[in-house]
Formats: sequence, C-alpha cells, structure tokens
Amino acid sequence: MSADTTAAPARSAWGAGLEPLLESLDAQAEALVARTEAWSAINSGSYELPGLALMRTALLEAVAALPGEVEEVDLAPSQRVRPDGEVIDLHHGVAIRVRVRPEAPIQVALTGHYDTVFPATHPFQKPWREGASLRGPGTADMKGGIAVMLAALQAFEKLPGDKRVGYEVLLSPDEEVGSPASAPLLADLGARAHLGMTYEPALADGALVDARKGSGNFSLVLKGRAAHVGRAFADGRSAVIAAAEAALALDALNGQREGVTFNVGAIDGGSAVNVVPDRAVLRFNIRAPDVEGASWGETEARRIAAAAGKRDGVSAQLHGGITRPPKPLTAPQRTMAAWTHAAGAAIGLDLKFQASGGVCEGNNLAAAGCPNIDTLGPCGGGLHSDQEFALMASFAERAKLSFLLLAGLERGVFDLRSLSQ
Repeated sequence: MSADTTAAPARSAWGAGLEPLLESLDAQAEALVARTEAWSAINSGSYELPGLALMRTALLEAVAALPGEVEEVDLAPSQRVRPDGEVIDLHHGVAIRVRVRPEAPIQVALTGHYDTVFPATHPFQKPWREGASLRGPGTADMKGGIAVMLAALQAFEKLPGDKRVGYEVLLSPDEEVGSPASAPLLADLGARAHLGMTYEPALADGALVDARKGSGNFSLVLKGRAAHVGRAFADGRSAVIAAAEAALALDALNGQREGVTFNVGAIDGGSAVNVVPDRAVLRFNIRAPDVEGASWGETEARRIAAAAGKRDGVSAQLHGGITRPPKPLTAPQRTMAAWTHAAGAAIGLDLKFQASGGVCEGNNLAAAGCPNIDTLGPCGGGLHSDQEFALMASFAERAKLSFLLLAGLERGVFDLRSLSQ
C-alpha cells in the first residue's frame, strides 16, 4: 500500500532552521554506522543478563545526551514452561526510560529493544562491513534502529524555538521473546502518548510496515500415566499421544478463518521407548489479522486443550495467550503512513508501505490506542539469522526521516487532530 501523496507538503513547509540540521545528520552517517558496529559487538541475547547489562551501560551513556530524566526500570520475571511441564520464573534485563517535556501538549512514544535472538553460545557474534552492508547481530534488529532514533532526537533538540512536542523513550531488553516483562510499560506508554515511533528495521528495498498480525505463544502441558510397555502397557496413558492428537487438531484449524494461522512448533516429552510417556508439552503459535480472528483462534485453542484433558487418565493445562494484539490498518494508521510518506518525500524518498505477519512493540502500542509507525530503523534484512545486515547508506537517511516527523509535529505540518478523524 502506498500512502496518499495528493497533498504532500513541500520541504519549505517545515520552516526555517531545517537545512543545517538535515546536513548535520548526513555528516553523522559514518558515526551512526560505527556506533552500531560497536554495539553489535556486545552480545545481548534476550536471556544473557551479563551481556544485557553491558549493553545497557553503553545505552545509558548514549541517552545522557538527551535533556530529559533517565530512569532504569527493573522488570518483573516472566514465566516459562519447562520441557517437563514445570513452570519456572525467567529473569530479564532492565528497561531504560527517558522522559523529555512530559508536560508538553504533544506526546510521542519512541520505543526500541536492545536484546537480540543470539545467545552467547551462538557463532554469530561479531559485526563486519561487506560492500554496502554492515553485517552482525542486531545491526538491523535493532541496535541500528536505536542509533537512528537517538540521532534524530538530538537533531530535533537543536531545532530553533521552544518545543511543544514532548516524548518518552523506552528501550526494552525482552522484545525478541515477546516483551513479556516490558508489556505493562508499553501499555502504559501507549495509553499516554498521542502517537508512536518504533525502530524495527525497514525492508531492504526501503518499504515500511503499516499493519501487523497479532501473535500469541502457547504451551499445553499434558500429564498421563507412566507404565512399563511390556508388563503393563494397558495401564499407561500416553501424554505424547494426547499431545500429538491436539497438534493435529490445531493444524486442522488452518484455513478455517482467513488470515488466522496455527503453527505447532515443538512437542517435548517421552524418554525410553519401553515406557509409556506420562508428560508432554505441546508448544504452538497463533497469528491473526484482527481482534475477532485472534479471539476465535484463542477460543479454539482452549477448546482443543479442554478436549485433551478429557482423555481417560490425562490432564491438560494451557499456558500463554495473545500477547501481541493485532495492529490493523485503521484510519489513524493510514494517517501515520501518510505523514511518514510526506516526510520521506521532503528528502526525496517515495516510501512504500505493506502489511506484515511479524509482530513487534508497535502491536502493543496500537493496542493501547497509540497509532504508530514501527519500522523507522535502517533498511536491512536477514533478521534472526547469521545473514542479518543493515544498509549503511540508510542510517542517516532514516534519521532524517524521523527528524522530519518530529519537526513536522512541532511546526504544524502534521495536525494531531487528524489522528482522531
């Protein structure tokens, strides 16, 4: 989908004092790449607490350049179902929050995450430059995005005149595992802000995302009865068979409602083949394009879980839920896309937009009533793999895009009232 460009404002609409700041962002191109390169060398896998602490130290130094209050926010542990069915607490890193002009009449939420999907044992650890690309863990997703965000904010603070735009930056350590601990902070922020800007990477061709499916991860814990398969096979009740039947039932739901998908990711359970397995954990994901589809999907999952628990000698307990609500293409979302397209046009970009089945913090903000653009980071690809890359030429370009969005709000190029129309 392309944003409506019929009334795209000329660059002059942003007023005086703009050009030197845009030029300063161009001049920072190498510095932005170098900062991302240094951050990429710090392993900050979602569950690597020492590495997350090192990355947080680097970020605290970086956000100190902003004029607001910096706060470190301890996160409550989340829960995870172990392969044996037991539920344990998982501890996360610490979120960073920066509030600038919280009394201003226009409030913007800017979010990002500093965790990656790569644990310290993964071989993909160090960045390198290859042609036009910076390759490495988090170069695109999303340490590069945080670098872009901070550069845009620093340029915005140098814009002449008093500011009527305030903002809150939230940097989280658990996005790659679904934001289980930072979700309350995102919900609170989204409820207070008028609009949001999130720094997942744009696509390699420069396109941005305007709508997203919702997503939920589930674990169905099944407990049966162990038995020796030679002496007392009939006395056993197989949790693995119950899990397999539930998996087939879930898979059979695919295609029953447009856009809703059920993916069985894993079945944990069993041991020696001469023992009827008494424990199993079925793990699956549901994705849906709208709230109604998500509700239907979750209802069906609970129906299947209940049916599994009615098998003779088997108990079932379902954990999880839809934790990233859908982000449909509403009228406010269309307006946000149009503003972003206009800001891009002012620096010579013809930005395209498309829907995505992926999820991010933009889902959480939208669910709290905060329309947002969530792919304002550098252009890149190969996410969640050892092929991850960010295009170096896009760092300064995307910093200018964010700067123009903020400056457009400040100077009335974008009318906040149109988000409620």
